[in-house]
Amino acid sequence: MVLADFADQLLAGTWMTVQLAVTSLFFGTILGLLGAGARLSSLLPLRLIGGFYTTVIRGIPELLVVLMIYFGASVVLMGVASQFGYDEYIEINPFTAGVIALSLTFGGYATEVFRGAFQAIPEGQRESAQSLGMTSSRTLHKVILPQVWRYALPGLGNLFLILLKDTALVSVIGLEDLMRKTTAAVGFTREPFTFYLAAAFIYLGLTVISMVAIHSMERKSNRGLEVA
Repeated sequence: MVLADFADQLLAGTWMTVQLAVTSLFFGTILGLLGAGARLSSLLPLRLIGGFYTTVIRGIPELLVVLMIYFGASVVLMGVASQFGYDEYIEINPFTAGVIALSLTFGGYATEVFRGAFQAIPEGQRESAQSLGMTSSRTLHKVILPQVWRYALPGLGNLFLILLKDTALVSVIGLEDLMRKTTAAVGFTREPFTFYLAAAFIYLGLTVISMVAIHSMERKSNRGLEVA
């Protein structure tokens, strides 16, 4: 069977896709928290920076972000290196470029999810914690962040599903992910329907697994809040 001949390649591409998605999720979540903090800051410069970041990210197609990071980062690195007398071409790793681009994209949308989650917490809870003698940092870690996670999780779950599919965009810069492996197999066998259908089922399988994991985390985060 033709499909079986490329099974190892498709599995390798799938593993690369998973690595890219999970790594981008990690860094994108951090960017989202930082962005939300900036958007909610009492300092005007931070609010302006946060607003600029989310506006730019949400206004540019993800593919353009990938291309600008991949080619733009090389230009920036070469410009810096030239100041130290290094004139050779510097090419950024496709995986690194993909992680940066997808993390920035995920973080831009996650910023608004986290901002809404922070604003959903009644101010009285913060005041009550402080009245009990809790420091600001302890209040943040013990009272605020656990609730932020619960409010933000559904939105973050949806963003991750989008991120999982957006990993296919990184194939255009040479990353050997599932989409690029599939395209290579199609070019070799001239059987596009077979391999693209196989890739579709793999992406669908990853999505189902992710949805199950997200649902499990939602149930765990809401434990003790359900009405009997």
